[in-house]
Amino acid sequence: MKNRMKLSALVMLMLPAFVQAQQLFNTPELAAQSFATAVISQDEAALTEVLGDNWRQYLPDEKADPEAVARFVRDWKVSHNIEEQGETAHLNVGQENWQLPIPMVKTQAGWHFDMQRAADEILTRTIGLNELSAIQAVQAYVAAQQDYYQLDQQYAQKFVSTEGKKDGLYWPAVPGEAPSPLGPSFSPVQPGMGYHGYHFRILTAQGADAPGGAKNYISDGKMTEGFALIAWPVEYGETGVATFMVNNQGVVYQKDLGEETAEKVQEIKEFNPDKSWQEEQQ
Repeated sequence: MKNRMKLSALVMLMLPAFVQAQQLFNTPELAAQSFATAVISQDEAALTEVLGDNWRQYLPDEKADPEAVARFVRDWKVSHNIEEQGETAHLNVGQENWQLPIPMVKTQAGWHFDMQRAADEILTRTIGLNELSAIQAVQAYVAAQQDYYQLDQQYAQKFVSTEGKKDGLYWPAVPGEAPSPLGPSFSPVQPGMGYHGYHFRILTAQGADAPGGAKNYISDGKMTEGFALIAWPVEYGETGVATFMVNNQGVVYQKDLGEETAEKVQEIKEFNPDKSWQEEQQ
C-alpha cells in the first residue's frame, strides 16, 4: 500500500510537468495551427509548448534548415489540410500535399504531437532520400567515366586526380578550362563523411556472375576493359540500408547486406551481382 501511494505521488508530480511540457488540443486542426503559428513567428518557446520540452533530441540537427522552414511557411499559406486515420493525424501542406513527418496522436486527454514517432518517420525519409541520391550518384559516375574515356582513351582508376594531373575523374579546373567529368564529392575532405550518407569505391574487375563473365578491367596498367563502382551506407540503418553496384553497362544493382554491411563491403573486390542482387528499377 505504501509503495502504491509513493507511485501515485510520483505520477501526480510528473503529470503537471508533462502538461506544461507539451500542449494538448481538442482537435488535430488546432494542434497544426499552433505549430504553424509558432514556426511562422519563429517563437521557440511556443514551439516547445506544442512539441514538448525534449523535442530537439528527436530531430537530426540542432538547427532547422532555414530553406526548409521558409518552404513550409510558403506551402502552409498556399494550402493545408489534416489527413486523419483513426487516432493518428498528419498535416499536409502546399499544392503537392507535402506531409509533415511529425504525427499527431489522440489520447484521452487530447491531441498532441508525437516526437518519438516523428524521429522514426524522419529517419525513414532520410534513408530514402540518401538512397535516391546514391543511385543518382552512381549513375553520374557512369556518365563521368564515359566522358573521361573520350579524353584519355581509358577509364579513371580513382576519383580525385593527383595534384597537377588529370589522372582521376575530378581535378580543379582553371579559368577558361572545361570542368572535370566529376565533382569532388565522391572523395570527401574528412574521412568517414561520405556523400549524402554513402561511401563509394571503384572496382577494377568483375566476376563470373556479371554480364560477359569474369575479367579484369585493367590491362597493361590502364583500365580499358570496363569499370564498376560500389556504394554503401556510412552507417547502416541510419544513413542508408541498401548497397548499390554498377558497371559500364549502367545497370544499377542493390542488396541489403545487413548490420555487417561495412565489413562485408570490404570483402567485395569485384563487380559480381549474383541472384541475391536486385536490379534497380529506373
